[in-house]
Amino acid sequence: MANTRSAEKQQRQAEKANARNRAGKSRLRSALKKARTEVESGKADASVLSTGFSEIDKAARRGVIKDNTADRYKARLAAASKRATK
Repeated sequence: MANTRSAEKQQRQAEKANARNRAGKSRLRSALKKARTEVESGKADASVLSTGFSEIDKAARRGVIKDNTADRYKARLAAASKRATK
């Protein structure tokens, strides 16, 4: 329990940020799952990868994930797409 006004304010801010980050992470996971299923089913085209990359970049820009994590996700998605097209 917060003892000071500043601690109470920090707690409120942390709860808001937590909710915002949880929603962003959920949105990212949904987009990744959709892109991966499209790639695995062989229906992947440039627009699927583009939207997947876009969601990953947005999450990184908003601070939901780190930049290196975003790069890793994009590399793995691109590699999966490349394997699926062979």
